[in-house]
Amino acid sequence: MTVDSVSPAADALHARATRKAMVRLLPIMLAAYFMAYIDRTNVALAKTQLQADVGIGVTAFGLGAGIFFVSYAFLEVPGSLIMHRVGPRRWIARIAVTWGALSAAMMFVQGEWSFYVLRFFLGMAEAGLYPTLMYMVTVWFSQKHRATVVGFIYLAPTVALIVGNPMGGALMEFDTALGLHGWQWMFLIEGIVTMLVGVLVWFRLPETPRDASWLTAGEAEILSARAAGDGTGSGHRVKGSLKRAFTRPFIVIIALIYLFNQVTNVGIVFNMPSIVEGLDIHGSFLIGLVSGSAGIGATVGVLLVPLVHRRFGNEVALIGILAASTAVTAAVFVLSSSPAAQILLIVVSMVFVFGTLPLFWSVAMARMSGLVAAAGLAFINTIGLLGGFLGPYAFGLAEDATGNPGAGLYVVIASSVAGVLLTPLLARAVRGEDATAAGTPAPVSR
Repeated sequence: MTVDSVSPAADALHARATRKAMVRLLPIMLAAYFMAYIDRTNVALAKTQLQADVGIGVTAFGLGAGIFFVSYAFLEVPGSLIMHRVGPRRWIARIAVTWGALSAAMMFVQGEWSFYVLRFFLGMAEAGLYPTLMYMVTVWFSQKHRATVVGFIYLAPTVALIVGNPMGGALMEFDTALGLHGWQWMFLIEGIVTMLVGVLVWFRLPETPRDASWLTAGEAEILSARAAGDGTGSGHRVKGSLKRAFTRPFIVIIALIYLFNQVTNVGIVFNMPSIVEGLDIHGSFLIGLVSGSAGIGATVGVLLVPLVHRRFGNEVALIGILAASTAVTAAVFVLSSSPAAQILLIVVSMVFVFGTLPLFWSVAMARMSGLVAAAGLAFINTIGLLGGFLGPYAFGLAEDATGNPGAGLYVVIASSVAGVLLTPLLARAVRGEDATAAGTPAPVSR
């Protein structure tokens, strides 16, 4: 039997190896991404306290929250190219240790400029983590399983939203202990935990199926063969790979749609605690607990949408439907005057916003592999990270102009509509990409 055969025995071997890979790899990958999301977003819980203790206003907070994504985006592609050379295990471990140390250093913020500088360096430290995780998916899993695996990976940030906000709120209740503010305790403890995760990655994360002692030789071979067999563009020359990654229309368009998705995603995540507080809910732990409800919607999204995709089939059309649903939900939020209804509407919107994410990466991964995948996935994430900068900043401007944290939902409406308008262009680009790969003329849209 050969590993690339389509016999029932080969399929059974591949299914068994895939289950092993999910059970052994995903907990470690999720632990790293979980702490990344905690350390990236815990500053949202400290928003009010930072204003009171060190004088950081709402627009300055939005700028500082978003500036993380500028340095992150700037180093995303170079970081991914380094990862391709040194290997995912070393790169993720390095990322976790350095960003954990910088997250802990956030306890020393004294004003706006120290806030900006530390957030900027935190983004530099974390650059390359997410595309490295996505690259590992292309190395270990066939296209058939990738949307599901990416959905599982997105459980890390959604669970972080559910438990991270209450956890951070509980840590902030240590206010005045040993002379430290509550937000200082939060940054310190969560940073130390992240560094420990980096140590775990170094010792326990295999980079390829052939490095995994818990796989048989046949299982490792069939995982590698079927993962490699799904992608195109696996060249190893950096210059040619970068050109192929950055100039293909479907990559550029999906990156733009991802940008608008991240404007909504990050804008809501970084402002959910202040939106909740604006609804007359008080106390750090209670605010964190209610804010965590957004994570429930996000978790439902990343689990439910891949299941819907299996039945629906058309990833691109589903991306457009989810963007339209987000816009409608945000519009109803703006028109509502009930605090309970507004919180519920944000939870529902997060089903659509997070549920879209596995679809983005599934569309991209199906058409890239090797160094092209490392560069292309990093490029898509880089453009999306610009949305991560624009989202909190736009929310901050909207709140400054109106005095209402919920005014940021107008930003959600605009960005979601932009995503809807780009969807037909993505569909056309994907058809052209697939036709080119198959060696046939691209179908003409009428």
